[in-house]
Amino acid sequence: MAIVHSTDATFTNDIEEGVVLVDFWATWCGPCKMIAPVLEELDADLAGKAKVVKVDVDQNQETAAQFGIMSIPTLLVFKDGQPVDKTVGFQPKEALAELLAKHI
Repeated sequence: MAIVHSTDATFTNDIEEGVVLVDFWATWCGPCKMIAPVLEELDADLAGKAKVVKVDVDQNQETAAQFGIMSIPTLLVFKDGQPVDKTVGFQPKEALAELLAKHI
């Protein structure tokens, strides 16, 4: 499954079903660029179990504000549309897989 690039308009639909890892990021953020390939790998590993959604905080300020995003990258885990977990900053693939495994 490919990573979904979500917007303020599509966010609610993108997270409403199943387990979703949402990456709040920006193009100018160094750690966000470092975590991008990790998320690609994780998305491939989790195909069918969970999905990965990215939200550019500069382009989608409403969604970022709704969830109080102050630092990026911030990764939120949603289950059936509700936030259930959170981590901030670069995380290795194993740590993110463990974070998601609690909710799958």
